[in-house]
Amino acid sequence: MNMFRGTGLNCLRGGRMVFAGLDFEIASGRALLLTGPNGSGKSSLLRLMSGLARPVAGAVIWNTDNIQDKPEQHASRLHYVGHLDAVKPSLTVAENLAAWVILRGDGDVARGLARFGLSPLADMPARLLSAGQRRRLALARIAASPSDLWLLDEPTVALDRESVGALEAAIADHLDAGGITVLSSNVDVGLVDQVVLRIDDFISVDDALLDGVA
Repeated sequence: MNMFRGTGLNCLRGGRMVFAGLDFEIASGRALLLTGPNGSGKSSLLRLMSGLARPVAGAVIWNTDNIQDKPEQHASRLHYVGHLDAVKPSLTVAENLAAWVILRGDGDVARGLARFGLSPLADMPARLLSAGQRRRLALARIAASPSDLWLLDEPTVALDRESVGALEAAIADHLDAGGITVLSSNVDVGLVDQVVLRIDDFISVDDALLDGVA
């Protein structure tokens, strides 16, 4: 069983302390749902979890290792889906996904396409996709190649109800296989076994004082 946790995390963004003293802990087979108003630090926390950014205090730990000590190992165990879909418009849908599988060194393009209903669009140039279709293509990467940790930043944006259902099913299968999912969302995502973390519960002391003055 894997354990993913953060201890005493302080996050500085644009010269402002976004949150302070934040702790989290999530084990294999569980999901962590990040909630809070816009600007509360959900995306910033996901970047700390991915290793793309460093906390100014505290540590993010995978089992017993600080992820900053072994960045390549951590990158190899996770999928990170951010706000941008990172789709190459000159490639077809299948080619976009195939490039990701090659980069990861393992995976199944057909499985990723099927999971998010993209098989009929496999040969379509990505430049012709709608916003929802581009989002489904970005999410198809998590189904196409294996990983222990999924980090998903507002993954339901631009998705219709059917596509949200496909995402929920993908996450459920990932958890059943012993994976860990962390996602940010302010809309209902049907996850059976989830822990909710409100980011604004960890507002920094300075910001709390400023809000009181305002």
